Amino acid sequence: MTDILILTHADFCPAGHLATVLDREQRDFIVVRSDLGELEGYDLDRPKAVAIMGGPMSVNDPLPWIGAEIAALQHFVARGVPLIGHCLGGQLLARALGAAVHRMPYTEIGWQPLEKRALAIDNPWLSHLPREFSIYQWHSDTFDLPEGAQWLMDSPWCPNQGFSWGDKVLALQGHPEMTEELVRNWLTDWAHLLDETQPSQQARTRMLEDLPARVTALNQVAEGFYQRWLALAFG
Repeated sequence: MTDILILTHADFCPAGHLATVLDREQRDFIVVRSDLGELEGYDLDRPKAVAIMGGPMSVNDPLPWIGAEIAALQHFVARGVPLIGHCLGGQLLARALGAAVHRMPYTEIGWQPLEKRALAIDNPWLSHLPREFSIYQWHSDTFDLPEGAQWLMDSPWCPNQGFSWGDKVLALQGHPEMTEELVRNWLTDWAHLLDETQPSQQARTRMLEDLPARVTALNQVAEGFYQRWLALAFG
């Protein structure tokens, strides 16, 4: 059994670039589909690093596996395991730490500009980033900040774009794991969810514009997060 656990919740929300980084680093990992009940019976004392990916559901949906995953995350927090959450994964971490997750009045989709909060400039999770950068977004829910968390960054449409809690937990509202293939697939398979009349959503053509360069820049954002996460776990 591997020391790196990746929790996923839908086949179209995989580990993405995170898997590429782990393969490049020659680090074994296991992917567990929480929504299929695969977390049941898993040895929660084994992982040394855990990543939580996205999904189309809400933390507030009455799905039995959501409560089980939140309990598992609380166990990992108590063990001091480095955790990194992506979109739904960030929301699950927020809930595990006692914060609320709620629906926004609109959906934030596209390459959205983010800015480091002034008080978070020196946070080590952000040391590789400029003051302003972009992350791909696709979400309708957002999290409140847990007690004791540091608010890291915001965007024009969703203030709570990320927080750290202690020195080993990072929750992100966006999707730094995206690849070109994932962006194209989402914009094809879920095109019916796009509404260009919402100013919080980019037009499909804009999201695909200069896609290779955008994804390359996003990979650099993601890799800074992932390298710190791995360093915390393995030194």
